[in-house]
Amino acid sequence: MKPIIEFVHVVKEYGVGEGVFRALDDVSFVIQEGEFVVILGPSGAGKSTVLNLLGGMDRASSGEIRIKDQNIAGYSEQQLTEYRAKNVGFVFQFYNLIPTLTAWENVALTKEISGESLDADEVLASVGLAPHRNQFPSQLSGGEQQRVAIARAICKNPAMLLCDEPTGALDSETGTAILTLLQKLSREEGKTVIIVTHNSSLAKAADKVISIRNGKVHSVEIHEEPLAVSEVRE
Repeated sequence: MKPIIEFVHVVKEYGVGEGVFRALDDVSFVIQEGEFVVILGPSGAGKSTVLNLLGGMDRASSGEIRIKDQNIAGYSEQQLTEYRAKNVGFVFQFYNLIPTLTAWENVALTKEISGESLDADEVLASVGLAPHRNQFPSQLSGGEQQRVAIARAICKNPAMLLCDEPTGALDSETGTAILTLLQKLSREEGKTVIIVTHNSSLAKAADKVISIRNGKVHSVEIHEEPLAVSEVRE
């Protein structure tokens, strides 16, 4: 495997009143292509800030964010827009599906923003939703809606999937199924999957666990033989 992501002494500051809040404080780490990564930490630790910077939705105050050897910290707004369209698939806690579109239509929308998108029917089949292609989000369960969201993300054929508490709105059994699907995408499809969570039980299933506390990297743990998600959550 080769590095796909390198955070190099990244600082992110926000103005708060007359003061400054440092959300990330000299953060450095490396993620290899195809890794299943958990970014772990309590609420307010800086996890979502890392995800926002990786996704090109926010800018670092200083440091470098290298994606495939390109420092996106120096990108213009237009370059960041193109970067998000081509390289990043987002999966959020709440599914953000368009309620007036069918499952297939929600997934097929990616063809409008990515010139290298995959076939929507094939992607829906890969997440077990071929029979539900013509149903609207209101006709689907929470787990099915999240699978549509994952299908939409991977249909862009992105370099990485960024997942922000993707099972936070799901029951335990459904959450396990969703996390198993994400792990499978890493193992079998070679996707780089990054999951932000406060759930430490998931850590044993990750190839790499980056723990963040108070805006700093507290530890980086590498698992040579990570468990299957089903083994961790039983």
